[in-house]
Amino acid sequence: MSLSLGTPWFLLGLIPVGMTVIYLVRRRRFRMDPALMFSSTSLLSPLPTTVWVRLHWLPDALRIMALALFVVALARPQVPGEAGWDQTQGIDIVLAVDTSGSMRAADFQPRDRMAVAKRSIADFIRQRTSDRIGLVVFAGEAASWVPLTLDYRLMIDMLDEVEVGMLPDGTAIGSAVGTAVNRLRESSATSRVVILLTDGDNNAGNLSPRKAAELAQELNIKVYTILIGRGGPVPFPAGNDIFGRPVFQEVEVPTNPQLLKDIAKLTNGEAYEAKDSTELDHQLSSVLNALDRSRLESTITEPPKTELFPWVIALALLLLGLEWSLGFTRLRRFP
Repeated sequence: MSLSLGTPWFLLGLIPVGMTVIYLVRRRRFRMDPALMFSSTSLLSPLPTTVWVRLHWLPDALRIMALALFVVALARPQVPGEAGWDQTQGIDIVLAVDTSGSMRAADFQPRDRMAVAKRSIADFIRQRTSDRIGLVVFAGEAASWVPLTLDYRLMIDMLDEVEVGMLPDGTAIGSAVGTAVNRLRESSATSRVVILLTDGDNNAGNLSPRKAAELAQELNIKVYTILIGRGGPVPFPAGNDIFGRPVFQEVEVPTNPQLLKDIAKLTNGEAYEAKDSTELDHQLSSVLNALDRSRLESTITEPPKTELFPWVIALALLLLGLEWSLGFTRLRRFP
């Protein structure tokens, strides 16, 4: 156990304490300043020297020790405890959700990609406790939909309003990452994260995905990417038949999983793929696990220090009490 001092400069107060000790010792040794003057002490010589007589110096010693302990208490002695974690510290997360037309693909039967993504994201939000979450939506351009907030009920309500076609069509992955990074730029959280959910390749926007990832890297913001759906031909709604039943046709939806992997790797994040609703839930859970690991790594605290000065003061007061009681009883002086 190592002992440290919070305010060591107060130990300079031990200098006058030491000088007082030297003065008292010299006064007793050379019999300076006698309290009473006697012409002769021959009548006292035959008296026995008891233990209490030999301890005549004890009250002064107790008082000096108490004074020294008060000085040490001012220096704040401390001992380190065990390292801990600040479990209340949250992570700032911005979800960037693709709302392009391809999110209507029905390969997540019986629902389309957008419906499944919204359900999984809502479940993700409900599992957070102390993380601020924001929402960015994107298609041919990107827009901040919900600022960082701890109001998860509001987040889920606003998520319900997200629909395919709310923005000009296209897939502006670079703009989405850039908008999310900009939302996190002023955040003071230790961990800042972007979760990008998309089903396509970058084909719109005025900011390249590579440049957006570099911006995130410069700000120490991790980007986790999730590619929703499978590549190649997928069932896509093409209207209804004469009985009102939906009709689907096979449509090629280009994807670029390597691009998402590059973004994640550049920012020290992770890249995932989800080809069905079960996989999407699993991949979001993987992101949750990664975020929780990040929380433990980033919120480790310095070993908390235990202040010892209350105990030192208590001991000093105990010594003063002992000095007072002895000074008024067995070691009382006259005059």
